[in-house]
Amino acid sequence: MSTDDVSRRTFMRGAGAATAVGAAAGASGSVAADEDENGGDEEPEWPGQVDGANLGTYEDARGQDEVTVMVGADDDGLAFDATKIWIDPGTTVTFEWTGDGGSHNVEHVDGPAEDLQSDTTDEEGFTYEFEFTEEHEGITTYVCAPHEQVDMFGGIAVGDEVPTVEPGSEAAGVVFVPQGARALGIATFIAMVSTLGLAFVFMKYGGTITSDEV
Repeated sequence: MSTDDVSRRTFMRGAGAATAVGAAAGASGSVAADEDENGGDEEPEWPGQVDGANLGTYEDARGQDEVTVMVGADDDGLAFDATKIWIDPGTTVTFEWTGDGGSHNVEHVDGPAEDLQSDTTDEEGFTYEFEFTEEHEGITTYVCAPHEQVDMFGGIAVGDEVPTVEPGSEAAGVVFVPQGARALGIATFIAMVSTLGLAFVFMKYGGTITSDEV
């Protein structure tokens, strides 16, 4: 068959196949996106001050009896590390000073552990211990008072009855396109290009259109 015999039916069949391929790719992308979105473990829903705190490291320390938080972490010594921790009731948290970043303290901001309060010091190796009991279940936020203006905050979630979110799902102010939508958009673009290509061939070389093909 020569190119002059390309029919409208052949064109439509090719266009349909291209569109089907695009739809299948889009569906595949949607499945992959769903798997990605549901694959991560949940973590506590941290208050804004903690979520935007310096360093921002997170540790799920449930199952541990003792946890250490470094005070004066990061390159400039103006952070808690881990910044956010999730623990069981009965866990003792030891805050240990690095000696960097000047004088620091640990001071309660919000939440059930209202008696969370350390001395203010720049002494390297200084420690402050606090046992979080069942009375402290929930999320407690704290701050280094001398460095509150530079977002030196931290948070401690106690127990399993705390509000949780999927990691990254609450990124404030971030506009994003879901992976499934991106995949579908790419697949649709490919299908359109393929269809236009077939249309060009059809228009350039002509086709035989009969009444039974309309």
